[in-house]
Amino acid sequence: MEREVMKQSESNLEVERPVATEMADPVARSRRVFLFKLSLLLNGAIGAVLAVPIIGYLLSPALKKRSQEQAWIPIGPVGDFPAGETRLATFRNPVTTPWDGQTGNIPCWVRHISGEEFQVFAINCAHLNCPVRWFAQSRLFMCPCHGGAYYEDGSRASGPPERGLFEYEHKIAGGNLMIFAGKMPTLAARNCKPRLTQIEPSSSAVADARSATDPNARGGAWPA
Repeated sequence: MEREVMKQSESNLEVERPVATEMADPVARSRRVFLFKLSLLLNGAIGAVLAVPIIGYLLSPALKKRSQEQAWIPIGPVGDFPAGETRLATFRNPVTTPWDGQTGNIPCWVRHISGEEFQVFAINCAHLNCPVRWFAQSRLFMCPCHGGAYYEDGSRASGPPERGLFEYEHKIAGGNLMIFAGKMPTLAARNCKPRLTQIEPSSSAVADARSATDPNARGGAWPA
């Protein structure tokens, strides 16, 4: 019995000896503390990297709303657009990033009617978004893809499009023509109604129609 007690006490001493030695060694203790703090720092850095896209996703609606509120951008001095002419202009998309390059530049057509009266059209056709071209000789916007045509005020002239060109909101500030590029252009009220062409009937057509409805013009009465 005494031998068993002595063996158990010796085994306890062997277990406690390295612990006591480790506690007595300040270098080993400081190393453990350093490694523990380093692991906490690395875990925190990894967590921050993973949290950035999540925070960006959650805050994107507020950031987007703020960018849209400041989306009035200049497209050029008023003097660059002579009255009675339609010219091509380019502006920078306010929601692009610096690495988007030339893809962030958006063209538009600017029509200066007179004085401070302008129209700024989106360059895309209302049919399938092909870029339209302005032909000053015919005073028409033409789509090269499917033959759509628009009058100089942006209303539909002919072809597949069922509506007129889309327009940007615009204003004049500090001698510059500015457009609101924070939202998609809308169809102007003046272009919502299709333009109708009234054809005057010829004199012979009028005479034929009158003779068909007036028995006196036929030289007799209606047949029995």
